[in-house]
Amino acid sequence: MITDQQVRKLMTLNQTEQTFSTAAAKAGMSENTARKYRDSGTLPSQTTIARTWRTRPDPFEAVWDQIQAQLVNNPGLEAKTLFEWLQRENPGQYQDGQLRSLQRRIKRWRALDGPAKEVYFPQTHHPGRLCASDFTHMEELGVTIAGDAFAHLLYHFVLTYSNWETGSVCFSESFESLSAGLQQALWELGGVPRLHRTDRLTAAVQTIGTGGAPEFTRRYQGLLCHYGLDGQKIQAGQGHENGDVEQRHHRFKRAVEQALLLRGSRDFADRPAYEAFLRTLMTQLNRGRQTRFTEERPVLRGLPARRLEDWTVCHLTVGPSSTIRLHKNVYSVQSQLIGERIEVRVSAEHLEIWYAQRKIETLPRLRGSRQHHIQYRHIIDWLRRKPGAFEHYRYRSDLFPTSRFRMAYDRLTTQMPTRAHKEYLQILYLAATESETAVDLALAQLLDSSRPLNASTVEALLPAGQALPTPAEVTVAPVRLQTYDQLLTATIPWDQELTEVTA
Repeated sequence: MITDQQVRKLMTLNQTEQTFSTAAAKAGMSENTARKYRDSGTLPSQTTIARTWRTRPDPFEAVWDQIQAQLVNNPGLEAKTLFEWLQRENPGQYQDGQLRSLQRRIKRWRALDGPAKEVYFPQTHHPGRLCASDFTHMEELGVTIAGDAFAHLLYHFVLTYSNWETGSVCFSESFESLSAGLQQALWELGGVPRLHRTDRLTAAVQTIGTGGAPEFTRRYQGLLCHYGLDGQKIQAGQGHENGDVEQRHHRFKRAVEQALLLRGSRDFADRPAYEAFLRTLMTQLNRGRQTRFTEERPVLRGLPARRLEDWTVCHLTVGPSSTIRLHKNVYSVQSQLIGERIEVRVSAEHLEIWYAQRKIETLPRLRGSRQHHIQYRHIIDWLRRKPGAFEHYRYRSDLFPTSRFRMAYDRLTTQMPTRAHKEYLQILYLAATESETAVDLALAQLLDSSRPLNASTVEALLPAGQALPTPAEVTVAPVRLQTYDQLLTATIPWDQELTEVTA
């Protein structure tokens, strides 16, 4: 077989040798062959014909029409699934080693005759033009606060040109979380881009009428106008249109996962410690983007003179049950406000109750819907006067501040079934007027003793200025490892063995 090297040598020798036959001989080929390559001016590798034929029979030729029909009807079918289907339909005809042949043929079919694949179009980003934000769930990282699972979201903000990013912890995709997160990001950035892109968040986008075009909500449009931002929204269900921030979700959570592994623990002492951990990580990530960020920073527009409030205002009338209903959740307020119209300032994590230009109290904001937060101090005065309402009260579960209060009520229903609710309400009244912590400690003493449990005995254990007991010291005796060796070597009665192990 003539090689390219031989032909190149022939062309060189043809210029130095006296005869062509001598040059062909020295190149290691016959004169006729040498003349063919000299006249064509091509190398052997350039005349090789690509193989387009099979070297062995196709084992799937007889059933290919059936396979193709399945692929046309269900493009998502995997080759392995189809191969297992063929084995069931044709017992003994196809062996496991033939799977790879079917995978190659299906791959070629998809590339040549299969359905068109989604095309992603790279975009040209300009400094200071576009920022994008979205919420992402963080539960998958398994973070705990003081040992308790910390279910939360992250409001994530990204500049699409430099990939500079920041974020804040929140608990729902509410407008208040969006407003607080966006404003915090802009003030941390120190400037304002021209456009802000979001998903079709209900907090920012609403559809007017049946089949109407989606429009920004009045509150969100007001937020954008305050900062001079133009808003963009993606199509419903098309998360890839906000791909910059979606990709940053993935990469940032992967960076958090790695940082947690290096830290050696996913537990934090409190929420500020966890937020400081995230802030440090974001700072480290942004250090690698300083070159492009330096280009972006000068073209950002200036911030307004002040921030907008991070709350929205609702005006509600307190119902006869001393409750208000807000965002499909129920909250109690003090009974003096029944029938009055109050102002509720709704923040991302709490509610402020205002009346006559005075802040009455602050309540935690409930997550989700159809929840309730009833503070027993708001209603205990009138509940004592109407004790019969306690047994079937719709929100009775909220009237047990701690597990000991629940245990005390259960003990009372056993000891005095007819007066249990009255005695318990009197105990609850003591917690409201004296000290919930002190009443809880008194209940602990009574539940662990044989003394009768009632409002009088609880009140007797509440002397003025009673100090809280110091934490009990727990001493664990050292383990005798020799005992386990004896279990493996000696034969002793089971009762004696148990005594030694527990000694």
